Amino acid sequence: MIALIQARLNSKRFKKKALHLIKNKELILHVVEAVKKSKNISEIIITTSNLRSDDKLVYLLKKYKIKIYRGSLNNVALRMLKAAQKFKIRHFIRISGDSPLIDYKIIDYAIETFKNHKNSDLVTNIFPRKYPSGQSVEIIKTKTLEKNIKNFSLIEKEHVTKYFYSNYKKFKIANFKKNFNYYKNLPKLSIDYKSDLKKIMKYFKD
Repeated sequence: MIALIQARLNSKRFKKKALHLIKNKELILHVVEAVKKSKNISEIIITTSNLRSDDKLVYLLKKYKIKIYRGSLNNVALRMLKAAQKFKIRHFIRISGDSPLIDYKIIDYAIETFKNHKNSDLVTNIFPRKYPSGQSVEIIKTKTLEKNIKNFSLIEKEHVTKYFYSNYKKFKIANFKKNFNYYKNLPKLSIDYKSDLKKIMKYFKD
């Protein structure tokens, strides 16, 4: 399975957070390393914008020989779709670049669920949400995204899967919640604001 990680530097809430150093390592590299721990992930591609504002991010990723796709800044759904089409991906795992503590076991749970529900348009752990923010994993069928993207509103283009959840009766959505009891007591683990870092620093290994 191929993982597409979305990231950009012009976040309004926390500027250039993908490059923010945590334990002397850029946030985006924490995400990549966490995803790499899954033995079921064959390749990781960072999808970012084609604007100059993301050139520094691209420079860092190239330095570490991480594969990149550059596309629309705000139409994230189109960016993900074009990346999937370019690399001829039939299904892909969507991971947010603000999730440096993403647990590879959850990625594996998602893939395990997908293997048992191969006809699904979407495999998810956030409909309903069963894990804390920062542990969100979705597997999206490329053809389903391709067929429906023309119907997306502006906000749905930015949030990629929102359209499917709003119209869930039209799609085959498989939700998983394996080992939920372990995760349910964890705090929010995504980084939206700089202040979020203080709350979760203890979860980063030295």
